Amino acid sequence: MILNWVDGFEINVRIENGTAIISANKEGLLSLADNFKSLAEEPSGSHIHLDAYNSLENDSAELILEKI
Repeated sequence: MILNWVDGFEINVRIENGTAIISANKEGLLSLADNFKSLAEEPSGSHIHLDAYNSLENDSAELILEKI
C-alpha cells in the first residue's frame, strides 16, 4: 500500500489517561483521511504503522491502524 501525504502535514499522537489523542493540521487530517481510505480497500489484517520515524512528530506515541 502506498501512503499519500499532503505537503506540510503535521500529525501528533499522545496518550492521556488512557485516551489516544490525534492532533493534526489541515494537511495532516487530509493525509490521514486519504490513508484511511486506502487502508479500507486492503484485505483484512493490513495495517499502517506510524511513529516518530515514519510520518509523526518527534514526540508522538506510535500509532497502528489495522483493518479487521
